[in-house]
Amino acid sequence: MNNGTVITSIKENIATLTFHHPASNSFPSTLLNRLIENINRLSNDSTISLIIIQSEGNGAFCAGASFDELTAISSLEQGKQFFSGFANLINAMRKCQKLIIGRIQGKVVGGGVGIVAACDYCFATEKADIKLSELTIGIGPFVIEPAITRKTGIAAFSKLTLDATDWHTAYWAKENGLFSRVFETTREMDEYVAILSQKLGSYNPEALIEMKKILWEGTTHWDTLLKERAEISGKLALSDFTKKALQKFKKPS
Repeated sequence: MNNGTVITSIKENIATLTFHHPASNSFPSTLLNRLIENINRLSNDSTISLIIIQSEGNGAFCAGASFDELTAISSLEQGKQFFSGFANLINAMRKCQKLIIGRIQGKVVGGGVGIVAACDYCFATEKADIKLSELTIGIGPFVIEPAITRKTGIAAFSKLTLDATDWHTAYWAKENGLFSRVFETTREMDEYVAILSQKLGSYNPEALIEMKKILWEGTTHWDTLLKERAEISGKLALSDFTKKALQKFKKPS
């Protein structure tokens, strides 16, 4: 199993970040770091007005963090570092000077829901069901909660979290603020995203930067908050409950 890829393509002033991992587009730490590096680089690129984030293939959009790395956690420092991965990604997306559009073609689990929530504008197909299953293995979606609750409110986040074994449809996600529109097919979504991106790319870049600041008002404390949440998750990952729960999912060697 390789570490996956992050590919940046630029057309005029629009950058598209495409990530891929053979395990349902999940994120090992190295892949998360590459995505963060690309976002930070594009944030400071004056020739770019807009970023589109998408994953490769027709299957899952993102299966969350690497299961192999999760099961290998053996110390609090390791745990904190592991869960800081999505914390750093959400903060990079939050602080990025460019508007970020999410293109979601398939199912989304765990940390992937955090990516969806951290996008400024997000579109999906009918196949883009979402699930937060963290409680089933003894941890919780603590790191990504602020981003999700910011979009959905606490009631919808509670349902998404406590119904930990249930998939929630793309239309449920739209009704609760995670998706702006849901399309029947990927082709229809791509056509819409292309037209919208061209429109946004034609607007005053300075106005878009100022709008981005407004969209994320009140989140400057997230640098500290998400690190604290990562430590909570790191501690829980070392608990007997979580270790036993993870053993059930381990593939025999």
